[in-house]
Amino acid sequence: MGVLMYPVGTEKAIGRIDRNNEIEYIVSLSATKSIIKEEFEKLFGVKVDNVRVLNTFQNRKKAIIKIGKESKASDIAVKLKLV
Repeated sequence: MGVLMYPVGTEKAIGRIDRNNEIEYIVSLSATKSIIKEEFEKLFGVKVDNVRVLNTFQNRKKAIIKIGKESKASDIAVKLKLV
């Protein structure tokens, strides 16, 4: 199994797609920012500008992935069936 587990589809996460060109993903607990960035770029063929990581109270790790200006997060969200 890869580092990226599944995308987050909450109202707040969907708002980030349009406002900030960001996608939220639940990732494995052992994932680092650089590994998340590499796997996301390879999987979707886009450039990633920035990765922020949060540890949640449910013992999960959430990554907020900022997509480069050349691509749109909304296109990726359509592929993931988030919108």
